[in-house]
Amino acid sequence: MKKRRIVLASILKPVNDTRMTEKLGASLAKVEGNEVYVIGYPIQTNSSLGSIISLPLKPFTRISLGRLLAPLSVLKKCIQVKPELLIVNTHELLIVSIVNRILFGTKIVYDIQENYPRNILYTPAFPLLLRPVLAAWVRLKETLLTPLFNSIILAEKCYKQELPFVRKNYVVMENKAILPDHFERQPPTNKIRLIFSGTLAESTGVFQAINLAQKLHQLNPKVELEIIGYCARTTTLTNIRSAISGSSFIKLTGGNYLVPHTEILEAIRTASFGIICYPPAPQVQNKVPTKLYEYLACQLPILLRNEPTWSALCELYSAAVIVDFNKPDPTAILAQMDKSFYTSKPINVTWQTEEARFINWLTF
Repeated sequence: MKKRRIVLASILKPVNDTRMTEKLGASLAKVEGNEVYVIGYPIQTNSSLGSIISLPLKPFTRISLGRLLAPLSVLKKCIQVKPELLIVNTHELLIVSIVNRILFGTKIVYDIQENYPRNILYTPAFPLLLRPVLAAWVRLKETLLTPLFNSIILAEKCYKQELPFVRKNYVVMENKAILPDHFERQPPTNKIRLIFSGTLAESTGVFQAINLAQKLHQLNPKVELEIIGYCARTTTLTNIRSAISGSSFIKLTGGNYLVPHTEILEAIRTASFGIICYPPAPQVQNKVPTKLYEYLACQLPILLRNEPTWSALCELYSAAVIVDFNKPDPTAILAQMDKSFYTSKPINVTWQTEEARFINWLTF
């Protein structure tokens, strides 16, 4: 029986990326007759991808000639595989996708995980004067090229309103949690272990999390914090290390390397609380962070910034303590951390609720 070759491709996402590989890729690999490949940034660990075939790119820095040339490497790998279906998750691969459609008749899908122009404009990833030009260029590419795609996947509901070029042939597949079988949290009994997981940046609130942990620890020495994730900017990582210097109760895992999702899940498993404190900004407005779904699915109590969408979701299950991270009251926060959480089990927060819908939608 001839296999249906499917490629999922990215530039900055690692080949073991949670959404690209563990969710979309693994779901497609379950379908008999599919042969699934992932193209992405190389990883340092020997992470198993099961039946999925990994095609890593060569390493490069975030702003470099290597990154500019990476789409050509993706194109070369696609020409070798000749996929029937190609799913890309970055604007940098739009042209590569269309070339594949022209050469091989490949079905092409754009998995939109971010509002890229907003990210470029409102985060410090690029020089200030360059941001408007890059944001305009990305929006122009998406507007002109996305109509040539067979379908579009949106990772957030709000993108239906935010992205004017998305008009038809799209589906919303949110970044809901994927957990191993029989996952069960086992927080310590003699400590209050906080975690801050995911992307480490000013825009995700890592410094506010550090500040809160330090204030809580002053009142209760049982409080400790693990910061676990990847930091793309060297200056930010230096500032994180400086901020936690002298705080032996704060541990940094990762920082200068991509942390496997299994390690993040292990940190959640042994945590008492998770911190979600993205500062208010246009690029996070109306979005639901992946780690909010993850913490809810794991029934991890949350120290949460009061963003209405997030607060309403957590209120359903008594899942969070609402915190003003600009002016935290450590005494009041510690008192609220003693209350009962998860009076009911969260529903519709795992990838299993999306998987069947995704497979059925993609059978074109």
